[in-house]
Amino acid sequence: MKYERIRKIVLEAIEQAVADGLVHGTSGNIALRDDEEDVVAITPSGISYVGMKPEDIAIVDLNGKWLDGNYKPSSETPMHTAVLRARPDIKATVHTHAMFATIMAMGDNPVLRPITPPQCEFTPVRIVPFTMPGSDEVADKVAEAIGQDGRAVLIKNHGMFTCGKDMKAAMAAATYVEEMAVTTYYAKVAGVYEPMPEEGEAAMKALIAADQAV
Repeated sequence: MKYERIRKIVLEAIEQAVADGLVHGTSGNIALRDDEEDVVAITPSGISYVGMKPEDIAIVDLNGKWLDGNYKPSSETPMHTAVLRARPDIKATVHTHAMFATIMAMGDNPVLRPITPPQCEFTPVRIVPFTMPGSDEVADKVAEAIGQDGRAVLIKNHGMFTCGKDMKAAMAAATYVEEMAVTTYYAKVAGVYEPMPEEGEAAMKALIAADQAV
């Protein structure tokens, strides 16, 4: 089987996302760029992740053209490949419809700030206005919001998108951004919302950056 390594990594990641409650049903998608060739392994469209095999993971080029796989690639392929084209330092991308991240993207002036030090690695979490899923427009807006320094964005009425230098980093971003959203939500409900001070956030980001690049 071609590209077995990256297909297995993507499959393991989507299974972990399901186990962690970040993905339900067939929603959400995960992609990984190959280390040597300009191809991407990405979860297929509309297929249950339960019982999925590595050969079911689709292979596309960096423009999203379907090259291999039993099923067509995710409808959100344009979003993943847009970020991968824009950021050569990024190898892995994760998109989920995680509940609290989706909630925290709502409102007139949504802002997601870190509550605990580990969450600082993934800020700022920029907000992308709602645009039709699967479209080139949402792909362009997500890539623009991620920019050259971003690790995560929230998409209004849709979910979150995270990225990293490898799959571990991209999955960590998804996990901690959802944690940030959960802690923010409950702190606000309890009336005790108090994010980290901006100077503390900046100091923590610098400390993390000294030991770990994206």
